[in-house]
Amino acid sequence: MDRLRRRTALGLLVGGASAAALGPLDPVFGGRPGDSPNRLPIPPIPPVSPVERENRAPGEPWWPEDDGRAADDRRRQIQGYASTTSVAPGEEIEFHVAVNPAGRFRISVHRLGWYGGAGARTMLTSPELRGVPHPVPIADPDTGVLDCRWPVSWRLPVPHGWPSGLYQAVFTSADGWRACTPFVVRDDRRPAALCVVLPVTTWQAYNQWPRDRRVGKSLYGGYRPDGRRDPELRARAVTFDRPYSGAGRPFHFDRDEAAIRWLERNLYDVSYATSFDLHSGRLDPARYRGLVFCGHDEYWSAEMRRATEVGLAGGTSLAFLGANSVYWHARIHPAADGRPERVVECAKTDPSRGADGSDPTLTWRSLDQPEQALLGVQYNGIVLTPQPLVVRAADHWVWAGTGVADGDRIPGVIAGEADGVHAALPRPAGTTLSSSPYPAQQGGRRVQNSHVHETARGAVVFASGTLGWTLALDRQGHRDPRIERATANVLNRMAGRRPGSVSPGS
Repeated sequence: MDRLRRRTALGLLVGGASAAALGPLDPVFGGRPGDSPNRLPIPPIPPVSPVERENRAPGEPWWPEDDGRAADDRRRQIQGYASTTSVAPGEEIEFHVAVNPAGRFRISVHRLGWYGGAGARTMLTSPELRGVPHPVPIADPDTGVLDCRWPVSWRLPVPHGWPSGLYQAVFTSADGWRACTPFVVRDDRRPAALCVVLPVTTWQAYNQWPRDRRVGKSLYGGYRPDGRRDPELRARAVTFDRPYSGAGRPFHFDRDEAAIRWLERNLYDVSYATSFDLHSGRLDPARYRGLVFCGHDEYWSAEMRRATEVGLAGGTSLAFLGANSVYWHARIHPAADGRPERVVECAKTDPSRGADGSDPTLTWRSLDQPEQALLGVQYNGIVLTPQPLVVRAADHWVWAGTGVADGDRIPGVIAGEADGVHAALPRPAGTTLSSSPYPAQQGGRRVQNSHVHETARGAVVFASGTLGWTLALDRQGHRDPRIERATANVLNRMAGRRPGSVSPGS
């Protein structure tokens, strides 16, 4: 516990670095062509953004390289969840934690970013708390929801000085077992150049908690009596009132984390929100020059899609740095006690409409609203083994400064899942930036495509078409300067930064 005692909740409520400027970011353009006079005005980017100022603070890794004391779903040494997925400074967030066996524990809160390569900064640590075991609930017989309803272990009023960002609450027991849960701190007052939208609906859809081969459920499967996972036993809905499986890091979380490290390393003026904020209207796309969807963002409500399309029509750009985005139509429901945005429903096979008359929870393309109509490409397969991205349209501005030629192969970028152009479905006129053959888990070989198009209002829509893109930005041993430069070209145009290479901060 000595390491945990180094910080107390009173000691680091408002940490931060010196406000002395290191110098201006790249100069910015004024307004964009076609900006509507009715849009909320976007002020010039300040010489030093809050993210740049924050990243001057000393950092330290938020999770040990050696995770030999990471909690698991069978013994459940320590696990917990948060009362909300996002919170603004001045608001309160609650943590619900189970400890087995009963004993003392602490909660440390970390903001993820660049921090000179450390990857995070520890913001505060709770007082010593008392934890006890809590049961795994019985699944709802109709929906499969596993609603924990554990009591509150600790309440945290979020300090006003905390910058927007992706945070991790780490739960550490007296004997060193660790688990965590993520949450986002929003900035509802200051419009940044870009807003990173974290895919919490998809994180929860894949959450198999508890991964115990007995009772755990996700939107992908449940367990048969022999312990094998069966898609037919999947839940029709999942709740945020439960831990993430294992030690608490959501599935595909590393892709979002890599993108965030890269964005902050390159000094982009960014704010952070969640898919629930987009759903509810707390996130207004008109406040930003662009929205950035970093990772696997598969589950979208009608409200999310409508808000994004309205924002695009008004001139807000979109960057989808993952693949298989906007695939399933999901409904969002409150918890049983009325707390909003706690349940994600996606039956996948039930054709019935919602009680409010909303469309069935099927794929968007089966509802005659293919994701390609928004992105320019759409999901077409699971990549069996990583493949090279094969460059196309090398003279396009996205590839400017990368030194690539048509047919060049960038190793390992096509990975996880991939998107492609579906010629028979409607899509916006644009440019296909890659044509990459890959072996598909579904059988045979398919072709991945990256795509970009621009609207009449001057907005850019970029889709990488692969889950391997963000790992090529900031994963040790996998960084590729060509992918970095192409990403910078897209985001610089979106954010109003002068064209050029990635920031000297890299």
